Amino acid sequence: MKLVSAWLRIPFWQRVLAGFVLGALAGWLFGHRAEIWFEPLGTIYVTLIKMIAVPLVFFAVMNAIGSLHGQKSVAALGGRTFVWFAITAALAVGVGLLIGWLLQPGHGVSGLTMAADYTVRVVPSPKDVLLDVIPTNPFKALSEGKILQVIVFAGLVGFALVKLGERVSGLRKLVGEASDTMVQVTRFVLEMTPLGTFGLIASLVGAYGFEKLLPLGTFVFALYLACAIHIVFVYGSLIALHGLNPLKFFRGAAPGMQVAFVASSSFAAMPAAIRSVTHNLGVDKDYAAFAVPLGASIKMDGCGAIYPALTSMFVAQYFGLHLEPGQYATILIASVLGSFGTAGVPGTAIVMVTLVLSAAGLPLEGIGYLVAIDRVLDMMRTMTNVTGQMAVPVIVAKESGLLDRDVYEAASSNLGIAAGEKAEVRVTREAG
Repeated sequence: MKLVSAWLRIPFWQRVLAGFVLGALAGWLFGHRAEIWFEPLGTIYVTLIKMIAVPLVFFAVMNAIGSLHGQKSVAALGGRTFVWFAITAALAVGVGLLIGWLLQPGHGVSGLTMAADYTVRVVPSPKDVLLDVIPTNPFKALSEGKILQVIVFAGLVGFALVKLGERVSGLRKLVGEASDTMVQVTRFVLEMTPLGTFGLIASLVGAYGFEKLLPLGTFVFALYLACAIHIVFVYGSLIALHGLNPLKFFRGAAPGMQVAFVASSSFAAMPAAIRSVTHNLGVDKDYAAFAVPLGASIKMDGCGAIYPALTSMFVAQYFGLHLEPGQYATILIASVLGSFGTAGVPGTAIVMVTLVLSAAGLPLEGIGYLVAIDRVLDMMRTMTNVTGQMAVPVIVAKESGLLDRDVYEAASSNLGIAAGEKAEVRVTREAG
């Protein structure tokens, strides 16, 4: 027990960083064998997070709808959240185009080999996407992890609980208790993050090495640079413009960002992101339970904005094509609207690039050259996605009076069980 207590006292980000460094070292030392030996650790961790994500969202959204009723209009909060999603997505496209223009990642590159398993993705029509939001069978949606369908069904049940009032007070209390239980389960699972990080990074480094990255090194650098600029300067500036300290935001958001980077899945990082914005950054837990899962489905600044914009520049440069002003406008509009239109579609990044290249009239085969290094690209893209999925709720909460400034100013970088309990005690004392 003393060993476990000592481990939990180490800040969460330091434990995850240790897992990252040791995993990279193990991957380098063991080479391709690391993928066989250590990948199961990462797979188990990601599976555990996916296991808790759907019931966490289901009960949290039902509980949140009832709690938000009478505080702030759910429609007003949702509308404001959507507006900030769109604004930050447009800024992300601008960053991607700018870095692509400055670094010219497609110039001087030749002899690239198309991935053998690449096939052109079929982009769903707006009608198909819209119809897919409504679950034909809510239990099937829960079992398949279709988050947007789960949100819609849970929202309807939540509104029904509000409408029925005291007649279902017992059920409403049960939903709240179920939500609290899933939060506790989330704490347990997130303690596995350092071990999962070790397994994921070890297998990644062992599988890739440097030979796959060198031919496209400039593109990898350009993507990482564009995402870093968007995270630090765009999100940081918006946070500062709302009278909040950006360093506090990044400190509090660090656990969600770390999980996103190593897991390469907004869906898998969602439990950590929810806990980051509520316990570390002071966002109202009921609003966060609605906004973060929604963002995990449609807020894709890395996959749906920066990556398609930068890939468009790369493809045009590689094939010696000149982009016209109208094509730049098409890339901007297609990226912003497409990220909403492909909500919940598996493989969002590839679908988005297919959509944007098609709209701009650029060769789709250019995507096939990047598929081989997609896992490395996806780490940074996903971290950008999840940072935006946390930044927007903080901004909207500040605008709507749903941000606990004291919790924000005391921003923690820990997501451990003890840290969560301390945060809850502090909030309870302040409320009392």
